[in-house]
Amino acid sequence: MDLLSLTLIFVWAVYAFETYLELRQAKKLKEKSIPKELTSIVTEEKFFKTQAYELEKSNFGLLESAFSQIETTIIFLNALIPWLWKYSIYSLSIIMNYLYGSEITDDVNGNFARDYEIWVSILFVALSTLYSTILHTPFSLYSTFVIEERHGFNKQTLKLWIIDRIKGLIIGSIIGVPTLYLLIFIIKWGGEYFYLYTWGFLFVFSLVLLAIFPIIQSLFNKFEPLPDGSLKSKIENLASSIKFPLTKLFVVDGSKRSGHSNAYFYGFFKNKRIVLYDTLLKQMNEEEVLSTLAHELGHWKFNHTLKMMIISQIHTFISFWMFGKFINWDQLYSDFGFGTKPTMIGLFLFFQVIMGPADHVIGFLMNILSRTFEFQADSFAKTLGYAEQLKTGLIKLNIENLHDMNPDKLYSMYHHSHPPLLERLKAIGFKTE
Repeated sequence: MDLLSLTLIFVWAVYAFETYLELRQAKKLKEKSIPKELTSIVTEEKFFKTQAYELEKSNFGLLESAFSQIETTIIFLNALIPWLWKYSIYSLSIIMNYLYGSEITDDVNGNFARDYEIWVSILFVALSTLYSTILHTPFSLYSTFVIEERHGFNKQTLKLWIIDRIKGLIIGSIIGVPTLYLLIFIIKWGGEYFYLYTWGFLFVFSLVLLAIFPIIQSLFNKFEPLPDGSLKSKIENLASSIKFPLTKLFVVDGSKRSGHSNAYFYGFFKNKRIVLYDTLLKQMNEEEVLSTLAHELGHWKFNHTLKMMIISQIHTFISFWMFGKFINWDQLYSDFGFGTKPTMIGLFLFFQVIMGPADHVIGFLMNILSRTFEFQADSFAKTLGYAEQLKTGLIKLNIENLHDMNPDKLYSMYHHSHPPLLERLKAIGFKTE
């Protein structure tokens, strides 16, 4: 059986399994009675409000995933990827003829395509991104301005939404074009051991992204220092008590776009910064905010972020080492309609066809690991004396953000990187009946 057929069988099998999980979850969300374990935690009104929000998202997700599945199938069966590659070659030849004022006389699919392969690749990705953005914009608009709006979470205007998308495309281009250029250049230049150079490049690139993350974020949100006062003093004392190298405390205007809340920290080595969403400060009292930060500091204490980064780097290294074994495999290209072996196409097909099945398993295993880390961070907050505050804080987070408090177990295991509320409460020692 050819690789195209195997790929379609795989993507449809995954789609069928994920649809089955969504239907299980939808059935759970349609239950008419509140579980007895939740009666002491949430009112019926809030519980069914959460159910309605999650059910609407689930139904919309089923529609969107069906659309994407049909789209993917059409693309593969009609050889639209090879067509777009040839169109990218043709478009670049026209652009270069215009810029340099001379006719390209050789076959654009021959010498020209080889000599300008990196720029063809960049144009190919740009056209793919533009196509995807246009095609999926209606789904994004509906999700934001209908579902999120209906349930009281959307705070942004259509103008702000459009500006955000334009900013995202510009930033993506500024970062993506040179990155893609260098990535393909290194693969073609690196020879037999290109995977070593590629891994090193991507590792440095990930560090650069972490370093410029605050700059990128500031283009979308306003960050202000947490005002002097009781909360700031308590956070600084908490950080000092466990020797967390806190340098700055910020409040971000998350309410500018959404009613959802969050908190996180970032930074290298001895330069850590904590960011609190203004929505979080409105939803919780000071002690509950401290319990949330104690949880986040637990991730730091146990090096969870570093461990995840190491696993990610190992995965990247192994993936590109394996790509080196398949990069010149004729069947990988010919079964999808390619007569040549462009590096960009090899990358796309390798990660779709060869690594696709493995990445689904790895993603599931990473969810299991992430859940373990969440329990450890909760336990750390408990050891700092924030068990009761963490309990009430978690309940408020779930209620205010309308997080599903009673998900289908199989659905949750597959999709969620965080344990459900009841499991977290039981783990920190609270009875829910």
